[in-house]
Amino acid sequence: MDMQLKDARVIVTAGASGIGREIVQAFHDEGARIATCDIDEAALEALRDDLPGVHATICDVSDPAAAAVFVADAIAHLGGLDTLVNNAGIAGPTAAVEDIDPHDWARTLNVCLTGQFNCTRAAITALRNSDNASITNMSSAAGRLGFARRTPYAAAKWGVVGFTKSLALELGPVGIRANAILPGLVAGDRQRRVMEARAQSRGKTIPEIEAEAFDRVSIREFVTARQLADQILLLASPRGRTISGQAIAIDGDLGMLG
Repeated sequence: MDMQLKDARVIVTAGASGIGREIVQAFHDEGARIATCDIDEAALEALRDDLPGVHATICDVSDPAAAAVFVADAIAHLGGLDTLVNNAGIAGPTAAVEDIDPHDWARTLNVCLTGQFNCTRAAITALRNSDNASITNMSSAAGRLGFARRTPYAAAKWGVVGFTKSLALELGPVGIRANAILPGLVAGDRQRRVMEARAQSRGKTIPEIEAEAFDRVSIREFVTARQLADQILLLASPRGRTISGQAIAIDGDLGMLG
């Protein structure tokens, strides 16, 4: 299916590996023009080797000044902007609330939530000039269910949903749609690290933690990064032009986290 994204101008944050890398690849396959950032220079270099047409630079989106410079540079390179995908995030600590370091709490919210604000704020003027403008923010199943022993992450991801719905109301009248994606158990290194931390925190084995997780989901398999990317393509395409203000769960009908 032609998603009508050829030459679309797209920014994807944290696009050098994992879910972000799959999102970059999906837009690239559709013929879009892409700028991305990451904090991992080695991963960025590998991305440049694989997809030399992608504009890829270092940026920590939690830094407002750095995010503004990155977005402005990306817009100048692309000649405008049609789509912003706020993908950057970190897992944060796994611990009981009373054991969480305030610095770790703040860092998790700064990357997962404030980073989206920083990039969105810098992108809105350019998006206003697009005839197919969209923002997609990465939330999580933890942004609708909560997540015991992962409170900074869950709080940030709930915040993303509120941020997204508010953007949809504010920006819809000027032709910019905004949606959030809420992944469940996503296959990959990040999910493995999360389960390892949870197993260590609870004194259980990784297979036990994985079995518990799949006991709470109707479709007992991992979500793939490509499934998330495909949904984002639809939201960014003209086919998704009346979809806005939605928190879209891609999680196999996950009923509980924790």
